[in-house]
Amino acid sequence: MEFDYVVIGAGSAGCVVANRLASSERFSIGLIEAGGKDNHPWIHIPVGYFKTMGNPRTDWCYKTQPDTGLNGRSINWPRGKTLGGSSSINGLLYVRGQPEDFEHWRQLGNEGWAWNDVLPYFKKTENWEGASDETRGKGGPIQVSKNRVEKDIVKAWLEAAVNKGYKWTDDYNQESQEGVGYFQMTMANGLRCSAAKAYLSTLKGNKNIEIFTNVQTTKILIKKKIAIGVEVIMGGERKKIRARKEVILCAGAIGSPQLLMLSGLGDQKELSKHGIEPLVHLPGVGKNLQDHLQARPVYKCNASTINVETQSLYKTISMGVEYLFKRSGPMAMAASLGTGFLRTDNALDTPDIQYHIQPFSADRVEDGPHKFSAFTASVCQLRPESRGHLEIVSSNPEDYPKIYPNYLSTKKDCDIMVKAIQITREICQVEPVASLITEEFAPGTSVDLNDYDKTLNWIRDTATTIYHPVGTCKMGKDKSSVVDEKLKVRGVDRLRVVDASIMPTITSGNTNAPTLMIGEKASDLIIKESY
Repeated sequence: MEFDYVVIGAGSAGCVVANRLASSERFSIGLIEAGGKDNHPWIHIPVGYFKTMGNPRTDWCYKTQPDTGLNGRSINWPRGKTLGGSSSINGLLYVRGQPEDFEHWRQLGNEGWAWNDVLPYFKKTENWEGASDETRGKGGPIQVSKNRVEKDIVKAWLEAAVNKGYKWTDDYNQESQEGVGYFQMTMANGLRCSAAKAYLSTLKGNKNIEIFTNVQTTKILIKKKIAIGVEVIMGGERKKIRARKEVILCAGAIGSPQLLMLSGLGDQKELSKHGIEPLVHLPGVGKNLQDHLQARPVYKCNASTINVETQSLYKTISMGVEYLFKRSGPMAMAASLGTGFLRTDNALDTPDIQYHIQPFSADRVEDGPHKFSAFTASVCQLRPESRGHLEIVSSNPEDYPKIYPNYLSTKKDCDIMVKAIQITREICQVEPVASLITEEFAPGTSVDLNDYDKTLNWIRDTATTIYHPVGTCKMGKDKSSVVDEKLKVRGVDRLRVVDASIMPTITSGNTNAPTLMIGEKASDLIIKESY
């Protein structure tokens, strides 16, 4: 088999690239996905992430190595393994980040990635149902909707934050992100609008593209430092798929560096240790790993929450009926309803923490909600200093790499997270939410508001990922960079990486929207170069 472009991974960026190249009607595209088709019913129901995370049919089910920053704990790292990738199992939350994030990318030497450069591509991805202005897009493939579910406890928390002195925002995806308000979500008519739904479903009947599912890419074929195709396992057999123009790697922050290393691109010593012939010494592959760590204060309350509503057979049936006939109600709810982008220090220019306010609580998403009425005021640091890395364990592509997040490894990260918990607890002492709270379940009264050490230790004992790994094939000009500003892999021709792994620094918020943008910008670069 042979195509002009071979795209590895049908996740958020891969779907975009495949669509744009196929739609140009000038190229043939082979899109290879290790997972299956996105026909699992829970993929399309917004609240279905309870059923898809931790499910090996739809989730790679990665797990980190024991982390000193988490008091030696290993935690689950869900990543999508289906058409649409993580956009098919995520919480549907749409956050671009701050303009300053992209200005910083440019300052690091990545020309063409400043805010004014990337804004057109953000607009190109979205069909925003809100008011039109020069910053929001209309008519794009991704439906970006306003919140349609209201819960008294979430409304009360947001009002308490405003009463505490924080500003209100109707649209955090404008030039200024700061404020509290409701999340925007990737939803259309009560159904998840994944990258596969938005970008692949429109390609039915397009003869320029062939989509392969349940096909595992094992390595990139490189001859004389030119990428010429890929090796895959298809139907239990090893096969080769050739690329006449380029191989485009879109396997995500874990899959992309793993495939580069398996193909001989990485740290020479590490590759040789596993019997892999080093082709290009790229010591930055798998390094620079960043993620948003969420701490989750939980409050028992006397307001109705998803926790208790799902325990009532009548209410559960009512939810199902409402969703079936109206595509509304709790089943059409994103992972969080309320949000807030706040500063831990007024001297800061932009927010450095983000909230996910949820009208439910759970020890783990996969376990389902607690049996008592409660809400979660999850908070994360937007731009952590801590950097982790990945290590392959063998030359076998089926062996998962070791993931070392290295959370909370700097004092600044620890200070900000402790301050974030203090701010959370202070907001929860303000009306109208204060009178709805019956008990602080976590951290609990044993942890004093101003006790730094106990607060930090509680964070280390309980915090978990909010599912935003990035940075492991970073874009830049220094010796640790893996791709250049055109996302071309250094030292190899006809090979690009296009996904969240290219981010030199993590964006300020949920990472799906920036990943879609990266796919759009990369597609434009590729098409322009082909003329």
